[in-house]
Amino acid sequence: MNGPARARTRWCLVVVFAIGMAWVEAASVYYLRVLVDRLDPYQATPLPMSGVLEQIELVREAATLVMLLTIGTLAGRTRRTRLGYTALAFGVWDIFYYLFLKAMSGWPKSLLDWDVLFLLPLPWWGPVLAPVCIALLMIVWGTLVTGSTVRSAARSSASTFWWCLNGLGVALAFYVFMADSLRAVHEGMGATRTVLPTAFNWPVFVVALALMAAPVAHVAWRMRS
Repeated sequence: MNGPARARTRWCLVVVFAIGMAWVEAASVYYLRVLVDRLDPYQATPLPMSGVLEQIELVREAATLVMLLTIGTLAGRTRRTRLGYTALAFGVWDIFYYLFLKAMSGWPKSLLDWDVLFLLPLPWWGPVLAPVCIALLMIVWGTLVTGSTVRSAARSSASTFWWCLNGLGVALAFYVFMADSLRAVHEGMGATRTVLPTAFNWPVFVVALALMAAPVAHVAWRMRS
C-alpha cells in the first residue's frame, strides 16, 4: 500500500473510531441527563449533580480527552500528524455527538440552543453552533496536515507567527465560553454550577474563530500556490 493510500486508510479509521466514540458519549450524557432531569440543560440549576456523581462526570470528561489524544498518537507517525489526527478525531466526535444526542432525545432543537460544553476547570457555556464551528475547523486542519501530499507544505507553514495567532484565538474562545463562570467563581465553585448565561459574545467569538483559522488558511494557501 502506497503512502497516500495508507494516509486515507488511517484517516478513515480515525473517523470511524470518533463516530463510535460519539455514540458512547451521547448515550452516557443522555443517561445522565435523564437521571438528573435535564435533557435541556438551559434551565434553573442546570447542573444538579453532587457527591460521587459530580466526580465521576469530571473524570469521564478527562478520560474522553485521553481517548482522543491516544487515537491521534497511535494513528500519526510524526508530532504534526499525531496532532492532526487528534484534531480530526475531536472534530468528528464533537459533531456526531450532537447528531446522536438529537436522535436520542430530540435535543438540541436548533444550533442556537445553549449547552454546557465542558466542566473542566469551570463550566463552559455556549450555543451548539459555537463548538460545531470549532469542530469543523479542526476537521479541516487535521485532514490537511495528515494528508501525505500536503505534509511538506504543512511543515513549512508552521511559523511562530501563525501559531501565536491561533493561541490567542484559543484563549479568547476559552474566555467566551467560561466568562459567566469566571464572574461567579469568587462566590465559590458551587456558584459556578448554577450560573445560567443570558447572552453569548458572538463578536469576540468570531474574532477568536478567525484567529484559530489562521494556520489552516496559511496551509491551504501554500497548497494552492
